[in-house]
Amino acid sequence: MSLETPRIEPRPERLTAHEARQRLEHERNSRLTQLQAIDEAGHGSEKQMLSAQKDTIKRVLNEIEEAFIRVDDGNYGICQGCSTPIPVERLEILPYTRFCVPCQRTTA
Repeated sequence: MSLETPRIEPRPERLTAHEARQRLEHERNSRLTQLQAIDEAGHGSEKQMLSAQKDTIKRVLNEIEEAFIRVDDGNYGICQGCSTPIPVERLEILPYTRFCVPCQRTTA
């Protein structure tokens, strides 16, 4: 049995364009599936609540499309508030985000 500790590879500072696109595609597909489920269930007294959910999902889909443009422009992963790189961990959780956490707090 080896006493060596396993090496942990350092995380990259930025996602590659390919990784960003994969994450954004996954997010877009998830949101489209949610919209389809809401459309299929959209009957009865819950209609107003479902409409609000649809609006939120459509807003997120728009943000995802804007993130694809940032990937193409080479600005993906750069905070639109302070122009510093957005941590990869944040982009893994919220791949369409435009802001680092401190700037997000000031815009919210």
